[in-house]
Amino acid sequence: DEKTGKHAYEDFLADVSDHFASGDQEKQFMDSISLEPLQEDIQVNVGVRVREVRENRGLSIEDISQRTGIAVSLLEEIEDEAVAPPLGTVIKLAKALEMKMGFFISGKEDRPFTIVRADDRKVISRYDSKKGKHYGYEYESLAPHKKDRHMEPFLVTLEPVDTEEERSTHDGQEFIYVLEGSMEVRLGEEIHILKPGDSIYYDSTVPHLVKCHGDKKTKILAVLYAER
Repeated sequence: DEKTGKHAYEDFLADVSDHFASGDQEKQFMDSISLEPLQEDIQVNVGVRVREVRENRGLSIEDISQRTGIAVSLLEEIEDEAVAPPLGTVIKLAKALEMKMGFFISGKEDRPFTIVRADDRKVISRYDSKKGKHYGYEYESLAPHKKDRHMEPFLVTLEPVDTEEERSTHDGQEFIYVLEGSMEVRLGEEIHILKPGDSIYYDSTVPHLVKCHGDKKTKILAVLYAER
């Protein structure tokens, strides 16, 4: 039941915390991960990093499924690079693996500050290669490699799509500012249309869906906050 599941999850986090009790232990673990910062397609890196962290921590896919509520079949597709997970799913995986979300997006976080030039941004597209399906948005990280960061800023492009996705729920908060086009936000039972210059700030625990409104692409600045 829900209470038992909550206790099991807390026990899991306690076990991981005990295993990495000191900063030196966590640093040694991070150093043991072979993946280097962005040199190749980030679509591939998300799944690869999830698998490597999971295996380094001695966890099975079933363990992660129990902690996140994500189906084993979907986790396998993510690790096999057949599916690029949405940001909400990355947040859930990061919490279950006791890592910061940014690691799965951009790799090691070892810099006191980070500057991202316009020509250097890496685009991550949402896709499902098995279904040949594109999910209508792509995002670019605006703060890769900054250590100890508490926010994840993204430049997101929303594309017009006919398919309907399920609403997302995860820990944290989100701030969105519309730069171009028109955006539809479904938050709980409410639906709002935002235009350029409009913004919204909400708790991510509320079921939500952000999508393009109309037949033209929408560009937004999104800042996500998720406690580790």
